[in-house]
Amino acid sequence: MKREKLVLAYSGGLDTSVLVHWLTSEKYDVIALCLDLGQQVEDLEAIRTKGHKAGAVEVLLENVQEEFVRDFVVPAIQWNAIYEGTYLLGTSLARPLIAKKQIEVAQQYGASAVGHGATGKGNDQVRFEISYYSLQPDIQVVAPWKIPEFFKKYPGRTELLAYAQQNGIPVKATVQQPWSSDENLMHISFESGMLEDPWQAPLAEMFELSKSPQEAPDQSREILIEFEQGIPVSVDGKRLSLAALLARLNQIGGENGIGRVDMVESRFVGMKSRGVYETPGGTILHAAHRAVESLTLDRNVINLKDSLMPRFAQLAYNGFWFCPEMELLLSLGKQSQERVSGTARLELYKGNCMVTGRKSPFSLYDEDIATMEKDQGSYNPQDADGFIRLHALPLQIQRRLQKK
Repeated sequence: MKREKLVLAYSGGLDTSVLVHWLTSEKYDVIALCLDLGQQVEDLEAIRTKGHKAGAVEVLLENVQEEFVRDFVVPAIQWNAIYEGTYLLGTSLARPLIAKKQIEVAQQYGASAVGHGATGKGNDQVRFEISYYSLQPDIQVVAPWKIPEFFKKYPGRTELLAYAQQNGIPVKATVQQPWSSDENLMHISFESGMLEDPWQAPLAEMFELSKSPQEAPDQSREILIEFEQGIPVSVDGKRLSLAALLARLNQIGGENGIGRVDMVESRFVGMKSRGVYETPGGTILHAAHRAVESLTLDRNVINLKDSLMPRFAQLAYNGFWFCPEMELLLSLGKQSQERVSGTARLELYKGNCMVTGRKSPFSLYDEDIATMEKDQGSYNPQDADGFIRLHALPLQIQRRLQKK
């Protein structure tokens, strides 16, 4: 039987290490692609060794932190994107980049297939596969967790651990951890296990990026964030690369208990799911960017962006990053940021992220007009009478006609 090349999204953990071996035992020469998105990982060379021991013909390691923040996180921040009023889209933003890199490797190595370790119940399967097909329509997609020969035989971690031990796959995993997690530079997400009960409070030891508000310092922390055309460029006056800047904000925010979220969300596949998230840096950026926009954008532009933002968040959450509608929104979002340059000052205190000041060379705020004291003649209060009457006119007409 002719063997086919397959590029697998590889984390180095139990699930994907087992998948490497199982796919190799089928008909595939597996190229394991492990991307550094800012997650806390063991030694990268250990991941390479593990992948080879599991049977991969190639184990490719690539640091994509800068690309991740530049091309995915920053556009989401510029849109002030938030899903269902709470979720800042950390995992949703990472999946299309992983898929994009898999397709690039598949084209480079002449692979006919790509694969992932997402389950058949979650959103990630959709995000991966829609991205694959958008980028290379004729690609073959292999998802073992939707193949009966695999998922019926290995339904859970107990069976996967046994498989790994039987086949000499070196993994550090136990059956005991009562949740699953996924991490990148934007956030850590937790789900499954004990968290499937929406009334069950998360355990304190689950959190990794942030202190609890109760354990955060009693002294507040002031922070300055500067933006240039909607792109964050410095923290407290120090210019940093995008990846370093987000990492720094994760550190500062985490120390002050910023960015913990516990929510029940609506999955694209139709069910409700409970997720717990730590997004300290993203939470700070979201607040800071909104503060600078409030100074620099026209009211109608703000309203237009606010009306379109839920659609941007929905497309990102559902996995449609590479669709024409998203392409249009990305272009519009970038154009809207041409004058969004300035600095936001925030105070962080025990889980609270409070804007205390903002300034910009492109500010539309005119203190001489906005003052409640005597202004410079730019605004005549008497003009407000006609303004109000015109806006009230249709309401007056409606009320009169309803009384007839």
